[in-house]
Amino acid sequence: MKGQPFIKRLGFALHGLHLAFRREASLRLQFLAATGALVGLIVTAAPPVWWAIGILVIGLVLVAELVNSALETLSDLLHPAHHPEIRAVKDIAAGAVLVASVIALAVALAFCLS
Repeated sequence: MKGQPFIKRLGFALHGLHLAFRREASLRLQFLAATGALVGLIVTAAPPVWWAIGILVIGLVLVAELVNSALETLSDLLHPAHHPEIRAVKDIAAGAVLVASVIALAVALAFCLS
């Protein structure tokens, strides 16, 4: 909503995160993986550059998952029946999550090999 105070817009965003976390098992799994990655950084006493890279790729995966969830929710509302173009939208969004996840795994591998 345009023209709303910042605190109200923040409330909308937090509500959206709550909804996504409650509704989407894949997002909960991504949060679990993110937690594991952060624990790994703590346990290994990773240098600051690895913290920065880790936080960036974790954010990339979570943002991709949230956008995917939003697109799936909107697609299901607008066209509840099966349709090839709706499937394409959902598959492309899921592909974005896959790409982000592969990037995160590549960073994790680089960290392990360093």
